[in-house]
Amino acid sequence: MSYLRIKRLIDIILSFFGLLVLSPLFLILILAIKFDSKGPVLFKQKRVGRGKTYFNILKFRTMKTDTPKDTPTHLLTNPDQYITNVGKFLRKTSLDELPQIWNIFVGEMSIIGPRPALWNQYDLIAERDKYGANDVLPGLTGWAQINGRDELSIEDKARFDGEYAKKISFRFDVICFFKTITSVLKHEGLIEGGTGTINKNVD
Repeated sequence: MSYLRIKRLIDIILSFFGLLVLSPLFLILILAIKFDSKGPVLFKQKRVGRGKTYFNILKFRTMKTDTPKDTPTHLLTNPDQYITNVGKFLRKTSLDELPQIWNIFVGEMSIIGPRPALWNQYDLIAERDKYGANDVLPGLTGWAQINGRDELSIEDKARFDGEYAKKISFRFDVICFFKTITSVLKHEGLIEGGTGTINKNVD
């Protein structure tokens, strides 16, 4: 059995138990979002999946309903004006990503893989094509996420994603998983309204 089949089985098992174990936390966050601002609890957005097919990614809503649609946060002018009070906490702790466990369970995503690009992030999609990164399932977290996240330029992000696609293995996934936990706890690489700052600092 190839690792990709084993990887899918691991995704199903872990996402199923994740949905069960985290259901109390889901309920708390749902109530917090509803009390904090008007609008739906979940935010759906068109993203690029394996083979450049499209799917709707799920997140807990962190922004106000008048936020421009299909615009990456780093392209918004003063993104803080759109983020809700609860949303700031959710984004800082990455808890807004939890509904993607469902995307993993149904096979649209994997636990580890390149973060799914917005359908209109043509520059990132094109760069990933150069490295074969569009040929694997996108992930909840990935190699680029733990090597800079928002601090990475488009080119560097695609290069890290391609490195993952080329070297995908159980060992690599385990490394990404545990390094993600460390990165989330330290709030590493999260920048609202910016991207590519590693290169900018170097230049």
